[in-house]
Amino acid sequence: MKYKIQFVLSMIIFGTMGLIVRYIDLSSSETALLSSSIGCLFLIVVLFMRKRTITWKLVKANGYILFFSGIALGGNWMFLYQAYDHTTLTNATLGYYFAPVFVMILSPFILKEQLPVKKIICIGIAIIGMLMIVGNGVSASGTEDLLGIFFGLLAAACYAALMLLNKFIRLMGRLEITIIQLGITALLLLPYVFLTEGFDVFEVFKSSVPFIIILGIVNTGIGFWLFFSGMEKLKGQSIAMLSYVDPFVAILISAVILREHMTIVQIIGGALLLGSTFISENKAIIFSKRGKSVSTL
Repeated sequence: MKYKIQFVLSMIIFGTMGLIVRYIDLSSSETALLSSSIGCLFLIVVLFMRKRTITWKLVKANGYILFFSGIALGGNWMFLYQAYDHTTLTNATLGYYFAPVFVMILSPFILKEQLPVKKIICIGIAIIGMLMIVGNGVSASGTEDLLGIFFGLLAAACYAALMLLNKFIRLMGRLEITIIQLGITALLLLPYVFLTEGFDVFEVFKSSVPFIIILGIVNTGIGFWLFFSGMEKLKGQSIAMLSYVDPFVAILISAVILREHMTIVQIIGGALLLGSTFISENKAIIFSKRGKSVSTL
């Protein structure tokens, strides 16, 4: 139960990220730089508190994968924060949750995994759901929503790349991997931010400072800490099911706190998207020859 609580808490924390970002008066790249830097420092402290060290020989052995995964992580956050700026929290979250679909599509080519009929059907349903969200969002609110959903999909593509790249990292703990990836992300974003935004990152409004600290320490540092602590003793099926606390919290915040509205078509599209990815990741559900779902447990 302890590990489930830790994992659920991490999902709740991740689900509040869009709300926190809305109160930070910085560009997406500046926000990503600060959150990755603060989160990395926090997790280094956690590493020392747990009396663990980073084995640099393993870092060197996995160097190329860690480098590209750091790029993927940075792109993931930059595009996700951009999505929050252009569309509703719900649309950005649903676009972002297309990541499992990208992983399913790419797995046969990159991981040489078979794509069963159930997953092919789920991919088709997820794509239909996303088209319903995009098409109805544009007709209702214009091109800003389309741009926001597009950035959400780019964030999802980066996150899918991160998940696939992590499959090739060998003999390193999840906490150590995250520290290295956050550090690489921060180092890569530093020159980019200074070249594109100048030194405005140091002139942030005082009202944004508390939210930057919350984003770095709570949403990034504590969120990842609870995430990895909870994952240690949970089965893959439990992780897949509990992961849906994240979009649920984000959509709840969008509706209750931000008063953002979805059309009926978008709600149906969101249900199709999240439902199809949930079924595809849940190994306890298979489809019989008669088309009925049955449990293998």
